[in-house]
Amino acid sequence: MAVSPIEIHPEALEEFKSALMWYKGRSEIAARNFVAELDRALELVTDSPERWPSGEHGVRKFILRRFPFAVIYRITETKIQVLAVAHGHRLPGYWKQRL
Repeated sequence: MAVSPIEIHPEALEEFKSALMWYKGRSEIAARNFVAELDRALELVTDSPERWPSGEHGVRKFILRRFPFAVIYRITETKIQVLAVAHGHRLPGYWKQRL
């Protein structure tokens, strides 16, 4: 499969920024590690988007290893859409209105 471009939903980007600021307020190292882990997740998703199982509406979830977050995304014909950078303790499915 050819590599598809990633499109990050504006609210997913805000979730990332909010989490980054939270980590930065506690530890610069934790903030850098969070960015690195999210970069790793996006790279893996870009390289092999169908690797993670598809659920309702074709939505897939990549769970970060060292942080309580998941990258929620779906594959379209032309791109990979990141719908959420979801904290594990947030109400499940809160991002569904972004479909």
